[in-house]
Amino acid sequence: MTASRGIIVLMGSGELTSTMVEVHKDLLARLGPAARAVFLDTPAGFQLNADLLSQKAVDYFRAHVHRGLEIASLKFYETERTHGAEKAFQTLRAADFVLIGPGSPTYAVRQWRASPVPDILHKRIRDGACLIAASAAALTVGSYTLPVYEIYKVGEDLHWVEGLNLLGQFGIKAAVIPHWNNAEGGTHDTRFCYMGEPRFRQLENMLPPEALVIGLDEHTACIIDLEREEALVRGIGRVIVRTRTTEAAFSKGERFSLGLLRGETAGHDQRLSFLQPETVQEPAGAPQNSFWQQVHALEGSFRHGLEENSWEETTGALLSLDEAIWKAHEQGESGEFISQAREALRDMLADLGKRLGAEPAGAASAVEPLVDGLIALRARLRDEQKWEEADALRLCMEHGGIILEDDKDGTRWHMRS
Repeated sequence: MTASRGIIVLMGSGELTSTMVEVHKDLLARLGPAARAVFLDTPAGFQLNADLLSQKAVDYFRAHVHRGLEIASLKFYETERTHGAEKAFQTLRAADFVLIGPGSPTYAVRQWRASPVPDILHKRIRDGACLIAASAAALTVGSYTLPVYEIYKVGEDLHWVEGLNLLGQFGIKAAVIPHWNNAEGGTHDTRFCYMGEPRFRQLENMLPPEALVIGLDEHTACIIDLEREEALVRGIGRVIVRTRTTEAAFSKGERFSLGLLRGETAGHDQRLSFLQPETVQEPAGAPQNSFWQQVHALEGSFRHGLEENSWEETTGALLSLDEAIWKAHEQGESGEFISQAREALRDMLADLGKRLGAEPAGAASAVEPLVDGLIALRARLRDEQKWEEADALRLCMEHGGIILEDDKDGTRWHMRS
């Protein structure tokens, strides 16, 4: 490869879903047909299903990306040095495209810090390779790593751990936060990678003043092109560049200079908004919203999005309601409430279909972000074997003039002529 500097891709989630198929294809196309693609399994190395996760990645690339994917297996290194580890290092040194995904960020950092992995990845990126760090792996590449499980599941005090600082090697001092818009909590706030807003603001205040936060919505990629000195947003959500007092948000298709990630605000003044500290305080003893209150709130957000032509808000409400229903079902919520919430979701989809059907024939580009979001929702429903809901969603879109076509490369769409 001729490029002197490569690409770092940060993904909020969805690295093995239909949302990111074209992203993987485009990145590999830039590297050429002989590029070697590798999956590094360390973040999930402690899990009993680690090999199954690796095989899922291989199968996904074969079926959807139409490229081979090798496995660099480094499940343990901190306490166990084996011949297999040396084989993994050799595989990484020859890789042009490295994908790292789910698991525990702190476990991964602990294994890698004792190994040559950080140096190998840095050198490969310098030589023009592409690193994709998704979900848990995205948390590791900054100067500071959020110990998600330790805080959210175990109840440890709020703190940061030292990250691999791969971004810092290219002048970007930041903490990377995937799952920025997560809604799995149902009745409690799980945005900001399950921390919720009050806790996350406390964590932000623990960072050095010069450190940035890079927030990644789910099913969203921030493609940091070190050669071109710019970042590109792809997927269905937003990328947030944030300090303690300001933030700038970038949506699908938007580009911004890497200077912003290095703390240079010149040229981005119009994109910066000021955070209001008082809005992040939660009243002492405030009760959590019930499931049904959450459904009503998301219905209101959906209606507002339709009225304001905000496809981002409209799609976000649909995705969040789907997450809330699934979570409520897992938590044993009333069957009657679950049924009513599903009816509300169907009504929202039907209204959306009517709205799309009323759009002028040339509106394809205007509704593209919304349709992409609905396709991602349908893909998730199918992955969860919710065939009835997936078919109902497709039918609603067809009523609205959006025709879906499934093939081996994923799902494509066009507006009925």
